[in-house]
Amino acid sequence: MEAEITNKRRRKALPDWATVIISVVGALALTVVIIVALFTFILGQVAGSGAGAPSKAFVGPSEPYIARISIVGEISGDANQYYSSDSAYHHDWTIETIDTLINDDNNKGICLWLNTPGGTVYESDELYLKLMEYKEKTGRPIYAYMKQMAASGGYYIASSADEIYANRNTWTGSIGVTMGTVFDVSEFLENHGIHTDTITAGRNKAMGSYYTPLTDEQKGIYQGLVDDAYDRFVAIVAHGRKMPESDVRTLADGRIYTAAQALDNGLIDRILGEKEAEDLIKSKVDGSPEIVDCYYRPDVYNSLFSSLGSGFSIWDFLTGKAGVAPGGANGVVGGNGNGGVSGDSSVTANDSDVAAVLNLVQEQESAGVPPLKYLYTG
Repeated sequence: MEAEITNKRRRKALPDWATVIISVVGALALTVVIIVALFTFILGQVAGSGAGAPSKAFVGPSEPYIARISIVGEISGDANQYYSSDSAYHHDWTIETIDTLINDDNNKGICLWLNTPGGTVYESDELYLKLMEYKEKTGRPIYAYMKQMAASGGYYIASSADEIYANRNTWTGSIGVTMGTVFDVSEFLENHGIHTDTITAGRNKAMGSYYTPLTDEQKGIYQGLVDDAYDRFVAIVAHGRKMPESDVRTLADGRIYTAAQALDNGLIDRILGEKEAEDLIKSKVDGSPEIVDCYYRPDVYNSLFSSLGSGFSIWDFLTGKAGVAPGGANGVVGGNGNGGVSGDSSVTANDSDVAAVLNLVQEQESAGVPPLKYLYTG
C-alpha cells in the first residue's frame, strides 16, 4: 500500500513553469498551423479567381478575336517583378504573348492600348521588332490607341501600327533620346580633402566615373550612342508614318504634342474616344470580331513577396525583419561606419554633406551607367 501511495505522489502534476512552457509552445504551434491554413486558402482563392494564375502567355478564345495589349507605365524589364494584372508593363510576358498570337489562327489582329511615358531603348525596340515580326509573319493588322500619354518609347512602339488613334486629351511625341545625368563629384571631394585614384588600362575605360570629369572625347563617345538611338527612332517614325526623314527630324526635337498638334503634323490618324476607337478597329477587321483583353497574370506565390524586396524570406517576415534594407541596421546604404550616414549626433554638417554625397555616388554606381531611354520625364 505504501509503495502505491508513493508512486501516485511521483505522478503528481508538473511544476507550474513547465506547464506554462508547454502551453506557450502549443499555442504557437496552433497559430502557425492556422496561419499556414489561411494563407493556403487565400492563395487558392486568388489563383482560382484567375487574378493570380501563373504568368503564362495569353491563351485566346476558340472563335475569331482581336487581341488588346495594354502598354501601361514605364517600359522596362524591371517591371516584370511587380504584382499586378494591368497596372504595370510586363516585358517578358508581352513578348511571349505576341509569339502566342502569331501562332493562333483565331487571332485576327492586335490593338495596342497605350498609356506610357516611354522607357528604355532596349525594351522599346525589342517590343517594336516583335510587333513587326507579328505583321510580317501573319499579315494581320495592328492598331494603336493612345490614352492620357503615349510619349517617346510609347510613340516608338505605336509606329508599328497600321493606324494610330488618340484621345483628344492625349500627349504624345517626345521623339528623342536621353541618357540621364552623369555626376562629377571630384571637385566637391577634393574641397573636403578626399582624393581618389582609379586604375585602368585604356584611357576611356573609366569614362562616366563620378570621381573624374568627362573629357571632350568621352562626351563625344556618349553623344554618339545617343545620336545612334535617335537616328533609329527617326527612321522608324518615318517608315511607320510614311514621311520623309527630314520632316520627322523637324518634329523630333523632344517636345510633347497634343492630339490636335499630332494630327496636324501627321503623327496620328484620328482623334477618337475609346469606345469609338474600339468600334472603328472592329469594323476594319474582317468579320468585325470582338476585342479580347490580354492581361498579365502574375504567379501569386512569387509576386506576393517580391514587392517586399529581393532578399525577403518568410522567416524574416515572421521575425519582423522584412523591412530592413540591405547594407546597415538602420536601412542606410553602406551601414554605420562604412560610408553610410549614421544616427550619431556627433556628425558635423560637413561630415553629413560628404556622407550624403558618398551615399549618392554609391547608389549610382550600384545602378550602373544610366541606360539610354526613349522616355518623357517632364
